[in-house]
Amino acid sequence: MSVVRLLAGLFALAGCVVAGAYLGMPHADLRIAAGPSGTPMYRLIAALAAANAKVHPRVRLVLVETDSLEASGRDLEEGRVDLAVIRSDLAPPRNAQTIAILRRDVVAFVLPPRSPIDGIARLSGHSVAMPTGAAPAEDGRILDRLLGYFDVPAAKVERIFLATDEIGRAVQERRAAAILAVGPIGPGMVVDAVGALARAERGTPKLMAIDEAEAIGKRLPGYESIDVPAGAFRGRPEVPGESVTSIAVTYRLVASRTMLDILAAAIARSVFTMKPMLLAATPLASQIEAPDTDDKNPSLPIHPGVIAYLSNGDQSFFDTSESYVYVIGILVSLTGSALAILADRRRRRQSTRDRKLLLRLVEIAERARDADPTSLAALDKDLHGLVAAALTRQAEGHTGPDQWAVVAAATAHARHVIAGRQGATGKPPAAPDV
Repeated sequence: MSVVRLLAGLFALAGCVVAGAYLGMPHADLRIAAGPSGTPMYRLIAALAAANAKVHPRVRLVLVETDSLEASGRDLEEGRVDLAVIRSDLAPPRNAQTIAILRRDVVAFVLPPRSPIDGIARLSGHSVAMPTGAAPAEDGRILDRLLGYFDVPAAKVERIFLATDEIGRAVQERRAAAILAVGPIGPGMVVDAVGALARAERGTPKLMAIDEAEAIGKRLPGYESIDVPAGAFRGRPEVPGESVTSIAVTYRLVASRTMLDILAAAIARSVFTMKPMLLAATPLASQIEAPDTDDKNPSLPIHPGVIAYLSNGDQSFFDTSESYVYVIGILVSLTGSALAILADRRRRRQSTRDRKLLLRLVEIAERARDADPTSLAALDKDLHGLVAAALTRQAEGHTGPDQWAVVAAATAHARHVIAGRQGATGKPPAAPDV
């Protein structure tokens, strides 16, 4: 009965564990460092959190405002958040792995219609106007690194930070030779800069080609070459007038490498499948894309859970969680079956031993009826040995109360027969053992 109760307790506990896993695994509160409030990227992450709350209410995305994208990266590296938005040209957190590419921004040098400047090196001795936007400090560092690539001292190029509606006039008045704007293909900072310069110059601005873009991307981590199609920043007249090679930086949603694969896959699935919903909130959602799993040398590693999701197809967090629960249930069932088999075998071995003991006691009683004094002494010795063995098994818990009562009765019977035969042959009876 004790074994039965133990198995029942184990199965009850296993059921609680499986039920708890089923209810608990799909639930998570994830903190996302999204940069400064009010920026386009912060609004995109806010839209993602709102859409996710409708589709997956048990996985809650909690926005965390930070002073800059650098601060977002530090929060992830120091474990204060689970996810962060970073920009590829900034020093990445040491523990970061890519979940999704949220946006790809072109580094655009916008020039007036008849500008003689045809390369970054020719900016030496001139001023560059830069719109005050979401990340002026980061954009300034881009200029520094590009000037360094062409061996132009940063001090040789003056920077003028102006509101978007003022930068066109600064170029028109020759206070600046070019505009540096960083933004997506489509609505954004570059389109605004092109429009401002076109209005001030009453002509069609140009986009400086950076033919060394591929080499820059290999030497300077975080940058990549991009082909900007004709008309990407203005439709009529087109800006640029033809396809132009430039460089780009990416905004990425990253997670710590310690995040469970199943959770990273769930986040990636939410980002990619909810893209149509996000487009209703912000046009920037059109830029969302999956990281390239075929890239053998990515600037930032892709999370293994995202690679598995992109490679194995569309399996949701809840589907995968349920699979885990089923696996746990199967393992518990197999374990319970194995325990039941072992318990049954143990019970059979004990029952066999008890039957052998009882049969031996009955045999002693039968042989004692006609035994001579010498045989009686041997039978009495055997009886003592069997009684000692029975007492040991009882003390170790191998014999239940019912079995012990039967053994005790058989022992008393054998002792009674031996004592009677000893009296008939003139031998004194021995003291009872049980």
